[in-house]
Amino acid sequence: MSKVLIVEDGLTDMEILSRYLQEAGHSVMSAKSSEEAQEKISQNYPDLIFLDVILPGKSGYEICRELKEDPQTNQIPVVFCSTKNSDVDKMWGTMLGADAYLSKPISQDELNVTLKKFA
Repeated sequence: MSKVLIVEDGLTDMEILSRYLQEAGHSVMSAKSSEEAQEKISQNYPDLIFLDVILPGKSGYEICRELKEDPQTNQIPVVFCSTKNSDVDKMWGTMLGADAYLSKPISQDELNVTLKKFA
C-alpha cells in the first residue's frame, strides 16, 4: 500500500478519486488548496500525488514545477487530474515534470492503468 495525496478543491472529484484509490489498496490523504498540499507534502512525503490544475492559491502547474525542482520531492510521481484536457494543457504538464495526465471525469479503469505505471 502506498500513501497518495490528492490535491483537489472539488468535493465530488475528491470523493470519487479517494474511493477509487482506497479500493485499489492505497492510503489517501487530501488537500483542498496549494498551501494545504505543501504542508502535507513536507510532513508526510507521499508516494504519489494527484494534482488538480486549478486550485486556490498556486496552480497545480506551479506546485508541480516546485516539486520537481526540489531534490527532496522530485522523485514523487505527479499525476494531473483536470478538466483542462487540451493537448496544450497536457504538453504543459509534461514540460513541468508531470508523470501522467488524466482528464476529468476520471474512470476507475483509466485510473488503474495509470497506477500500474507507478507500481
